[in-house]
Amino acid sequence: MDLKATLYEVDQQIATICLNRPHRGNAWTGRMHTEYRYLLDQADKDPSVRAIIVIGAGERFCVGGDSKALDGHSKSGSYDAGTAPDLVTPGDPSFESFRADFAYHFALSKPVIAAINGAAAGVGLVLACYADIRFAVPGAKLTTAHGPLNLPAEYGLSWLLPRLIGGARATELLLSSRKFLTDEAHQMGLIHQLAAPNELMQVTKAYVRDMITRVSPGALLQSKRQTYLDYHRDIGTSVEEANRLLAEMVKQPAYKEAIKAFLEKRTPVWPAPE
Repeated sequence: MDLKATLYEVDQQIATICLNRPHRGNAWTGRMHTEYRYLLDQADKDPSVRAIIVIGAGERFCVGGDSKALDGHSKSGSYDAGTAPDLVTPGDPSFESFRADFAYHFALSKPVIAAINGAAAGVGLVLACYADIRFAVPGAKLTTAHGPLNLPAEYGLSWLLPRLIGGARATELLLSSRKFLTDEAHQMGLIHQLAAPNELMQVTKAYVRDMITRVSPGALLQSKRQTYLDYHRDIGTSVEEANRLLAEMVKQPAYKEAIKAFLEKRTPVWPAPE
């Protein structure tokens, strides 16, 4: 695909997707969404990639839907996502509830880490929330943004945000659509760690490299899958699934390598997940 709204690179097992419309604050468009899904799919299928980082070009992460597109919806009286007809849905297709817009993040086999390098509003905040882990610069503005535009909470954020920060805090942010800073988001637990702008990618990559070195690909895949499937399941089903996976995974080469590396006090060399 000819990339016009994003950039993509792979370095040392980490794929980086960069939203690349800095002149518009990386405002979200149908073209950007199309490219973003395509790149997630590429990274998820690439055996050399262990994790995915998402960041914005320039000084903002994503300021939300492009104002020109929003004006177009108003003039036409209808909503047009502006996406291509051959839109890719990344991730494992066997999880039907994870086929919807942005929920496809949950069907990926690899962790997605958001490096929030500046303001994130509306769909930009949605994108950050669907990442598995979030790093951010201090003092960046965040907002759900939808209320003053007479729009609903977007893309399942009303389902996801309470699970990330608790019902009371999420309800307040969703109802008020107020602006809040990444510093407050860090206190809420929405942001894992704050880092200075010139250190954000360095700090994020150091965390990711440590994670993919210590944790096997199979364990990352199953831990992510369990986490999001358990949003729908009762505790008994969760325990039964964990026991099934335990019996299965101790038979895999990665388990033998994990124990051997542990006993030999060395870094494991992970085989590809089965």
